[in-house]
Amino acid sequence: MIIKLINPNTTVSMTEKMTFCARRVVGAHTQIIGVSPSMGPASIEGHYDEAMAVPGLLAEIQAGEREGCSAYVIACFGDPGLQAAREIANGPVIGIAEAAMHYASLIAPSFSVVTTLRRTCGMTWHLAERYGMRRFCRNVRASDIAVLELEHPHSDARRRITDECQRALDEDGSDAIVLGCAGMADLCAQISDAINAPVIDGVTAAVKLAESLVALGLSTAKRGDYARPLPKTYSGMLSPFSPL
Repeated sequence: MIIKLINPNTTVSMTEKMTFCARRVVGAHTQIIGVSPSMGPASIEGHYDEAMAVPGLLAEIQAGEREGCSAYVIACFGDPGLQAAREIANGPVIGIAEAAMHYASLIAPSFSVVTTLRRTCGMTWHLAERYGMRRFCRNVRASDIAVLELEHPHSDARRRITDECQRALDEDGSDAIVLGCAGMADLCAQISDAINAPVIDGVTAAVKLAESLVALGLSTAKRGDYARPLPKTYSGMLSPFSPL
């Protein structure tokens, strides 16, 4: 089984960190291929960044179909391009926000999401509503840390995120924490130990969910919303994406 882990931003060090975390949780016969697109933003911190990341992401899905990948993980908490990716992929495509929220709802009656910048909180609430997780989600909290700050080993990011997770337990009354950024994947166990509560990282959650779907022989439906794109010609720089 081959699972392609796609970090929709172009920061390779973040992709390598996610890939390391993913490989630690999968079975011996599951191969993880971690990639960043060749084009797109260095970090994703808003709607515009998400939109600009989608073409590069979809190019990696298309390449994965040629490479014989079994499933895909979109390793950005905004789950950019998720529905479009499902239209062109045969195997399961899992977004890390979707996976993390569902896993949290299975082990706790409520959770809070601790994310990076405050400007992305509304986007996370929208996803919770879309995924039917609004009734479990007590709050979405910002640590006010830029995504790329997570890549600096001498930053104060881990302490600030841990403190925000503790406040989520104390102030929101939540029973578990969902980390709202793929770049936090390597902090999950340390934070869980520090706050003595379940902490869910979407990268590893999505990889395990994708692995289980493939093991069950389940693929993406090709009727209705996830039917393949209608053949037509795209113009300009998008011409290579034409679904002919």
